[in-house]
Amino acid sequence: MEIQSTGAAHGSSYRDDHFVIDFEQRTAAVDSKKLRFTSKEYELLALLVRHVGDIVPRHELLMNVWGYGPAIRTRTLDVHIRRLRIKLGIHADRYIETVFRIGYRFQAYNAPRFGSAWVTERAA
Repeated sequence: MEIQSTGAAHGSSYRDDHFVIDFEQRTAAVDSKKLRFTSKEYELLALLVRHVGDIVPRHELLMNVWGYGPAIRTRTLDVHIRRLRIKLGIHADRYIETVFRIGYRFQAYNAPRFGSAWVTERAA
């Protein structure tokens, strides 16, 4: 399965109200504060941002960032997502969405959110 993007991060950078990433310089900032990442953290974040708005399946993230095949069972992805959320600070939940049993999605800051209303509606 190949990742396809309909998002707006096709160029050399992505920018919105609070977050900016420069893919060529391998730098990112939240509210003008430069963030520091390990190599794998940056690769994971860049991959998610390049596919802004799209759900990226777990197996694709594991294959593209770590080279792990589908038979590998690991929690490294979840650990790295948690670290990214810590580094993104108060805006983390606006940016990185967990799609239960599927993968993760990077959302633009002002993108509509369907999570809580959808879950409440489905539970009723």
